[in-house]
Amino acid sequence: MKQQHVELLAIGAGPANLALAVALEEMAPDDLVENTLVVEKNYDIAWQRGLLLPWTQSQVSFLKDLVTLRNPRSAYSFVNYLHATGRLDEFVNLGTFTPYRLEISRYLEWVASSLPRVRLDYGRQVVAVEPFREGDRITGWLVRFADESTVHCRDISFGIGRDRHVPEQFAQLPDERVVHSTEFTAKVSRLDPAAVRRIVVVGGAQSAAEMLWASYQQFPQADCTMVMRSIGLDNYDSSKFTNELFYPSSVDTFFAASPEARAQQLQEIHRSNYGGLAPGLLDSIYREMYLERLQGGRRLSMVTMTDVADAQKDGDEVVLTLVDRRTGRTEELRCDVVLLGTGFSKRMPAVVRDLAAAIGLDEIAVDRSYRMVLPETATARCYLQGVNEATHGIADSLISVLAVRSGEIVTDLLAGRHPGPPPAGPDPGAAGLLLETLPQN
Repeated sequence: MKQQHVELLAIGAGPANLALAVALEEMAPDDLVENTLVVEKNYDIAWQRGLLLPWTQSQVSFLKDLVTLRNPRSAYSFVNYLHATGRLDEFVNLGTFTPYRLEISRYLEWVASSLPRVRLDYGRQVVAVEPFREGDRITGWLVRFADESTVHCRDISFGIGRDRHVPEQFAQLPDERVVHSTEFTAKVSRLDPAAVRRIVVVGGAQSAAEMLWASYQQFPQADCTMVMRSIGLDNYDSSKFTNELFYPSSVDTFFAASPEARAQQLQEIHRSNYGGLAPGLLDSIYREMYLERLQGGRRLSMVTMTDVADAQKDGDEVVLTLVDRRTGRTEELRCDVVLLGTGFSKRMPAVVRDLAAAIGLDEIAVDRSYRMVLPETATARCYLQGVNEATHGIADSLISVLAVRSGEIVTDLLAGRHPGPPPAGPDPGAAGLLLETLPQN
C-alpha cells in the first residue's frame, strides 16, 4: 500500500479543480504549487462526459473559460487554446460565443496537459475521506482510494459535483434497461439499433431533450417518447437582465441576502439553467414532430403533465405506470429502455456527507470563500466547489464563476497558510505504508 503526502489535494479534474490548478500556477508560491495534487477517477478528461455529443453546444460564452474573467492575459484562456492548436481563424469565422461541447472538452484536456507544476493523477477513485487528528485538532485529511493507496494532505478541494439523481421507482430496474444522462453516450453505444424499438425519456429539460434527439437519430426504427411533469418544453430564460445574476460579482449580493430572498431568486431563475432548453434544440424537435404529423408518422412523441409512479421489468419489456396529473388516470407504457434526464441530487455528495459525519458536524455549511465551516480547533481546510447554490447562487454549479472563484479560493488558502512543510501524516510504519513525497519539479 502506498501513501502520498501533499499540502493540497484536489479531488476531481473537472473544470472547477482545473481552474483552481491554473489559479495556483499563476498566484501561489512554488512550494504550494509543487505540493498540489489533482486526482481524477477516469483515465482522461471530458466535459459532460455522458452527453458529449458532436452537435451539442455550451450555453455559456467562451469568455467564461477557466481564467479570462480573473486574468484576461492568462496563457490558459480558451482563445489561447485555439491559437495554440491552429483553430483560432476557424472559430472566429464560425461567428459564435458558444463553442461546441466537444471543443470545450478538448480545451480542458489542453489545459490539464499544459500545467507545468501542478500534478494530475488519473484512474484514482476516492472511496473515503477522513479527518486526521492530532489531539483535539484536525490538522489534515486522509484520503483512501479504490486501489488501497492513500493520500495525506493538509488542505482539500472537492470538485466532483453532485451525485446523480435516480428516482426510487427506477432503482430496481436492470442496469441495461435504465440509463442516466451521465452515462448516456457510453451505455447507448452498446445497444443494438435493430433490437431497440421503444425508448422512453423521462424529464423535460436540456439533458432529457438531448437524449431524445440523439436516440431519435441513432435508432431509426424506434419510437421515442418523452414523459415529463411540466406542461411542455420551454426555452431557457436567457434575457440579459437574467444573465446578470450569473456575474461572479453577484455572488456577494446573493451570499449576503436573507434566506427568503435567496429562495425567491433560485425559484425565479430556475428556468435559466434547469427548467429549459436551448432554443435551437427545441425548434429542431418541434419541427421534426410537425413534419412527422404532416407525413402521417408518429415516431417522436411527448406525454406532458404526467408522473412515472412505478417501473417494473416484465420479461423483455420495461413497464412504466403513468399517472396523468390533470385527471389522475393511470395507464401503462411499455418500452425497451428508459433514459433518465432527472438531473442531480440536491444533497451534498455522499463522500462529503460522510466526512462531515466523521467530523461530528450537524450540518454542512461553507463561508464566502467556499471553505467548509469546521470546529474552531481545526487548522486543516476543506473547500467545496459546485455544490453551494443555496448560499452562493445558481451559477455555483456552472462555468460562469470558475475563474473568479478559483482566485478567491487561492487567496483564502494563502491568507491562512502555515509556512513550511505540511504536517507529518500517519505513521507509515504502523500501517505498513510507504511514504512518498511529490517530486519538486
